[in-house]
Amino acid sequence: MSLTAEELRAAADLLDTARLSRVPTAPLTARYPTLSVDNAYAIQKINLDRRLRVGHTVVGHKIGLTSEPMQTLLGVDEPDFGYVLDDMVAPDGGRITADRFCAPRVEPEIAFLLHTALRGPGVTADDVRAATEAVAVALEIVDSRVADWQITLPDTVADNASSGAVVLGEWVPFSASLDLPNARASLRLNDTEIDTGLGSAVLGDPAAAVAWLANALETYDIDIAAGQFVMSGSFTSAAFIRPGDRADATITGLGTVSLHID
Repeated sequence: MSLTAEELRAAADLLDTARLSRVPTAPLTARYPTLSVDNAYAIQKINLDRRLRVGHTVVGHKIGLTSEPMQTLLGVDEPDFGYVLDDMVAPDGGRITADRFCAPRVEPEIAFLLHTALRGPGVTADDVRAATEAVAVALEIVDSRVADWQITLPDTVADNASSGAVVLGEWVPFSASLDLPNARASLRLNDTEIDTGLGSAVLGDPAAAVAWLANALETYDIDIAAGQFVMSGSFTSAAFIRPGDRADATITGLGTVSLHID
């Protein structure tokens, strides 16, 4: 049974209050046991519209749950997605305060910058490569407005796919010589390597993940606009970050990106 419009609004309010106060809420699925994935995307859209009305703009998109272990953990067989707004982008090598998040973690990813819009259905990885202007190594700061990361798929979808912020490295012009499935990422915290992974962990090919997103967004009458970027999914597990930490991600062929947490 779907949630009513009033219930969707109340659920969105809970997440937005948690975002603003930095005090996480209980899982929405505990309060609304019938919460579906479609309901969750409707909640996500309510909070997106709320932020657009006060002057923010969508600059990118993010894909989550691209790895098999994370899909298994949540009992799903496909990724999810969220949006990236202008105030969610932090500078490479810059500083960001931990108190703007509830329980932040970092992941290494490849960001795709598009020179041509993508809209499903039927978008392929080859279409993504043809539409890509440049790629960059990136850190995504994932965050959950749900207490203790006790999330199911509808919980994380409603919570903007647990997105917090992104740090983009230098854009590298895209070319066929970039072997993204075999690119290796290294995630480091305070000069200690936490995890490594290959691009093939991202649905076999990060470009395939972007194609999945373009096709999934079409269901909601959304395209990925030219000039927007896509965070294509993590190569590794996610590491918690705390004040005083420095996080670095290196991806072969793309360079390094870093962030200091205050």
